[in-house]
Amino acid sequence: MKFEKIHNKGQARLFKNQYLEYLTKTHPLVIWGMYIPIIVLMLYYSGAVKNFSAIRIIITFLGGMFFWSFFEYCIHRFAFHFVAESERATKFVYIIHGNHHEYPRDKERLFMPPVPSLILASTIFASLFLIFSLFNSSAYVFSFFPGFIIGYLMYGTMHYAIHAWNPPFKWMKPLWRNHHLHHYKNDHMGFGVSSTLWDHVFGTMFDLKKEKEDKEKVKELMFK
Repeated sequence: MKFEKIHNKGQARLFKNQYLEYLTKTHPLVIWGMYIPIIVLMLYYSGAVKNFSAIRIIITFLGGMFFWSFFEYCIHRFAFHFVAESERATKFVYIIHGNHHEYPRDKERLFMPPVPSLILASTIFASLFLIFSLFNSSAYVFSFFPGFIIGYLMYGTMHYAIHAWNPPFKWMKPLWRNHHLHHYKNDHMGFGVSSTLWDHVFGTMFDLKKEKEDKEKVKELMFK
């Protein structure tokens, strides 16, 4: 997924139809506003209807967040950077992620827009419900899935922050640099956005001690 130039202005045109094109854009607050009620209702259901204790809900919720971090790594590495051979597959990969690499300053496409987001979330929820049901534990989905979604919201927010500001704390700088290098050095490395855990586990973490920071390249990735 290499481009001759990172575009500092504008955004990619993904569809000829203006209405479809409009549906590819969103604001982070729209996605937060869409999922927070779902998260609250599911957690309430876990306690009030399924009689889960606070400790059980918290542990299951944190398990969902941890699972998100692994899911994030896998989908970024194997779906967003899928090496497509056909023209149709190449276009699909460009729509879901390639446009971000070409137009990293397009802040309207850092979160998946509402319609496809809800479709994907519903599919994942149904899949998790089925899997948990195989172990007679379907009730746990209602506290596991909210953790998964919070993980997604934190990922999207962190992605926004990495392209908007310098790291607020020194200990966060490796996370920023890992993603910046993913953009301008090697997009087959540095797949973690909200965490570098799985990059360390699977050997795709940049050696930050050896990588020299290119401030001009980083500047091209920032929209503020």
